Amino acid sequence: MDGVGRMKLGSQGLEVSRQGLGCMGMSSAYGPPKPECEMIALIHHAIDSGITFFDSSDIYGPFTNEILLGKALEGKREKVKFATKFGISFADGKVDVRGDPGYVRAACESSLKRLQMDCIDLYYQHRIDTRIPIEVTMGELKKLVQEGKIKYIGLSEASASTIRRAHAVHPITAVQLEWSLWTRDVEEDIVPTCRELGIGIVAYSPLGRGFFSSGAKLVENMSDDDFRKFLPRFQPENLEHNNHIFERVNEMATRKGCTSSQLALAWVHHQGSDVCPIPGTTKIENLNQNIGALSVKLTSEEMAELESLAFADAFKGERYGASFSSWTWRKSETPDLSSWKDE
Repeated sequence: MDGVGRMKLGSQGLEVSRQGLGCMGMSSAYGPPKPECEMIALIHHAIDSGITFFDSSDIYGPFTNEILLGKALEGKREKVKFATKFGISFADGKVDVRGDPGYVRAACESSLKRLQMDCIDLYYQHRIDTRIPIEVTMGELKKLVQEGKIKYIGLSEASASTIRRAHAVHPITAVQLEWSLWTRDVEEDIVPTCRELGIGIVAYSPLGRGFFSSGAKLVENMSDDDFRKFLPRFQPENLEHNNHIFERVNEMATRKGCTSSQLALAWVHHQGSDVCPIPGTTKIENLNQNIGALSVKLTSEEMAELESLAFADAFKGERYGASFSSWTWRKSETPDLSSWKDE
């Protein structure tokens, strides 16, 4: 029985499960890639449990996560909505963010091949290329919609002004952003802009990159190639302070009869009917626990108590280190558009 339920994401007709599954950790970033057979079993369990919204990117792996999802969703494509992203390149050993039309098209066609799909449901620009007017990138994405290669367009980590400009070219269905008890800066400007324009909100890392599952203990079990080890909030000078907040959230969860991660995830679910969190996991038991967060009901008093513990600047440390400054929400530049018009 599907206890997850459905929701409308954005204003263009996309319908997804109320909670999605972020798939990055299956293939990259959080330690070594996980066994393919186990991840396919996890994805099938998610579908059977009512999770039918899956989130990937060409950079996860790179490329291997899309290949994995293509295999896992074979024969189940009609049951799910699938999102992937373009825009981050690791060519020649360096990170580059790209939004030029040729790259957009090549990235989309390569993703379709890896996924063994004819069409991508939701295609995000993963990061904003500040060298290219967003209108130019959106122009190519609009063509891909018209050609039937993608159904809906999304942006990830975009500023409010960039979202407005993009939406003027072609409706944006969803904006993906980091939103959790320990990342709340989007509430000031970006979330209100999305709501004004009727754009759905997809919250990634709703569990604080796993922090709300076990607090500081999480770091003890990280492998050497887990990129969270290098994030400021997990550094010793910040971790002790942040763990004190986790302990208070955990105490509240104990009183509620749920886990700390369920409480943190329930808080995101309570932000509104236009918000779809996409917690990632590689374990069926954690997936089941995340689904259980949908049953955790919070009163306005409990929401206020949580927000008094985890207010906007409560946690120490930036979301990303200095070397990843380009990975936080960014504003597109506005050079002379005439030089980009089709000849």
